[in-house]
Amino acid sequence: MFAVCWRLCTYRLCRCVWHEHDGPENKRVVTADSPGMRLKTGDIAVSLGTSDTLFLSLRQPKLILEGHILSSPIDKDGYMALLCFKNGSLTRERIRDSCVEGSWKLFNELLNSTPRGNFGNMGVYYDIQEIIPSVKGDYRVNKANVQLSKFNSKEIEVRALIEGQFLGKRAYAEDLGVSLGENTRIFATGGASNNSAILQVLADVFNSPVYTLEASNSAMLGSAYQAKYGLVRSDTSFAEMTQNLPPPVLACEPSRDANEIYAPMVERYRALIKNITNQK
Repeated sequence: MFAVCWRLCTYRLCRCVWHEHDGPENKRVVTADSPGMRLKTGDIAVSLGTSDTLFLSLRQPKLILEGHILSSPIDKDGYMALLCFKNGSLTRERIRDSCVEGSWKLFNELLNSTPRGNFGNMGVYYDIQEIIPSVKGDYRVNKANVQLSKFNSKEIEVRALIEGQFLGKRAYAEDLGVSLGENTRIFATGGASNNSAILQVLADVFNSPVYTLEASNSAMLGSAYQAKYGLVRSDTSFAEMTQNLPPPVLACEPSRDANEIYAPMVERYRALIKNITNQK
């Protein structure tokens, strides 16, 4: 929980509040609730930046080696999983540059022109050694799970990249005990959260609505509310203190056939990663 730990000697009216560091305040995510997103149990936050980060609200911790399980600073019974993926926006930009010479407009057109499920084709792309899984390189398979050196169209390549990134995040979330249901919400932040075509794939893969935030400077706002909560220390809950913040904006909803398509693909993703790691 938050606590006042000391006063600055030069500024005696300024009190310092300690809290858990590196990630939660920067994404305004703190387990069951957050300053901006106000995450509830079952909600998921995805930061889509140079590296991608997945934040999961948990009631029961689970031992993992490739990520972090943090206790909640505002909920004594809550936990938060934090999983980082090195190959985020830079990998998306590499495929964009190779397929459409740097145009996000054309990239989105290719992405939207290919049906959900990508005709059974799948791909995972790791420019640098990934954390989860510990793999480097590009791997592509067709509907029959036969490994390919390349796809026969740029449209398939683009969709394979985006679907593969989100299939992995869903697989790892489920492995930690997250159960996707009708009340699940996805909160997207980071540079790629401005791309509606990418967010639609996120909604479809997780079969859940995706929300974004209107406010910028989330790190400053999140830290300010955490400091306030630590200083006030009243009977007011963290959720009550932040209830007047602007609500998140619904960016997109999953397609009706999303789970029918992507639930089996999550299992195929797991099999693909297992096969890749066994080849090392």
